[in-house]
Amino acid sequence: MDLIITTESGKTLAKVTGRLDTTNSDEFEKKMAPLLQGGNPDIELDCSGLAYISSSGLRLFLTLQKSVNARGGKLVIKNMNSQIKEIFNMTGFSRIMTII
Repeated sequence: MDLIITTESGKTLAKVTGRLDTTNSDEFEKKMAPLLQGGNPDIELDCSGLAYISSSGLRLFLTLQKSVNARGGKLVIKNMNSQIKEIFNMTGFSRIMTII
C-alpha cells in the first residue's frame, strides 16, 4: 500500500495504490495525517491503483470524510475499480461519499 499526496493548482490530490487492509491500516493512517490536518479541506482521492479494501480501510476513508466535512471541504473519490465500488455500494459508503 502506498499513499502519495501532492498539491496542484491549490488542490490537494492523493493517490492510493495496493491493498488497504488490517496489515497496513496503521501505516495508511499515518500517511493520511496531512489530509486530516491540512489547510485545504478539498481533497481528490484517486483509487485507480487500489486493489483491495478491508473494513479497517473503509474506517479510514470514513475518518477522512468526517475530517473534510468538519472543515467545510469536499472529498471526491475517483477511478475505483468495479470490485472496490461494489464494496462501497454494499456498505452504504457510496451514499455518504462523492464517488466519480
